[in-house]
Amino acid sequence: QVQLLESGGGLVQAGGSLNLSCAFSGRSFHAYAIAWFRQAPGKEREVVAVISWSGGHASYVDSVKGRFTISRDHVHNTAYLRMNNLKPEDTAIYYCAAAPEPFESLADFASWGQGTQVTVSS
Repeated sequence: QVQLLESGGGLVQAGGSLNLSCAFSGRSFHAYAIAWFRQAPGKEREVVAVISWSGGHASYVDSVKGRFTISRDHVHNTAYLRMNNLKPEDTAIYYCAAAPEPFESLADFASWGQGTQVTVSS
């Protein structure tokens, strides 16, 4: 079974940067799309970014376009979320998730990590 382990969260001032990592194990990394989700207190979980198995296609929620970059490293079986120009509204628990390719919807992301807290102070 797929196992995911996030790291890299923390406390940062507005305008700062963080780089989240998602270590993947248990199955072939090449066979899975990876997504980053986040959930802020009192809000529903939302998808932040998705990257295809090859890394050739990435998509982002509008609120992070131009600030966040999703990527993946097939040597280290790790996905990343580089977050620049962070804002207080980016404060949330960030989760990575995996879906076997080809996936049809976000509901296919059935494997989840435990999450990492990101807090952005104003």
